[in-house]
Amino acid sequence: MGRALSDSFAAARAVFEEVDAALGESLSATIFEGPEDKLTLTANAQPALMAVSLAAIRVLEAEAGLDVARHAAFVAGHSLGEYSALAAAGALSISDAARLLRIRGEAMQKAVPVGEGAMAALLGLDLDAARAVAAEAAEGDVCAAANDNAPGQVVISGARAAVERAIALAKPRGAKRAVLLPVSAPFHCALMRPAAEAMREALAGVKLQAPKAPLVANVTASPLTDPEDIRTRLVEQVTGAVRWRESMGFMAGAGVTHFVEVGAGKVLAGLVKRNAEGATGESVGTPEDVARVVAAGAFAGDA
Repeated sequence: MGRALSDSFAAARAVFEEVDAALGESLSATIFEGPEDKLTLTANAQPALMAVSLAAIRVLEAEAGLDVARHAAFVAGHSLGEYSALAAAGALSISDAARLLRIRGEAMQKAVPVGEGAMAALLGLDLDAARAVAAEAAEGDVCAAANDNAPGQVVISGARAAVERAIALAKPRGAKRAVLLPVSAPFHCALMRPAAEAMREALAGVKLQAPKAPLVANVTASPLTDPEDIRTRLVEQVTGAVRWRESMGFMAGAGVTHFVEVGAGKVLAGLVKRNAEGATGESVGTPEDVARVVAAGAFAGDA
């Protein structure tokens, strides 16, 4: 992941070197070479995904003329991607983002013993239906909607037994599929309160600046520019739901017609058609993607 960018562009290499220095270890070696089970530990995966996203951003700035202040109406990121979005918009340094995401990953993993929590995707149910299933399945345990990704794509999170009960209830309530997700902890639910407190303490010591473009926050699905408001929402985000469907809908309603997913993967670009009718989306995470953007002259003007 990210190795081709690093091999091809000095701007990308500089990001990985900065992240390594911030963490006091060669996370880049794990990002490029694995092993996969080490990379997917949430304490590694969170800063690693941020590093790849920011490497791609820096390459777009150096090679394609990207200027977030001029070219982006908004920035947004899904869950840990919110830190990447803030770093891309200059609100947070890459070094601070790496350190915060290491703390976030470790705190989330410690919040719930392995095996006691779970997450599941409920496909074919809207948010209200998914919430109703989660509430019925809770039976005194925590079980709640964690990610509202797109119409008919809601992820629930909570105690494993409650999530398993929700899976059993989902199909009779109209779900096309209901499947456990291969995650290490039940993110974005009340079980993450200890992690939220850890992030409150960690964020208190970090300098935040106003982003160059408004951040559409996960927990509010609305734009933020005030650093203290952003700090508060980053804490709330640990236990709060990721309102991605609403966030994209807000941006589309505000006139955004093109979304660029920057970093590893293409999942978010794939959600554009489902969340923002008439808008287009693309992913930029490889040298070939960068070459395409440069050839298209996407950031040649002020749009």
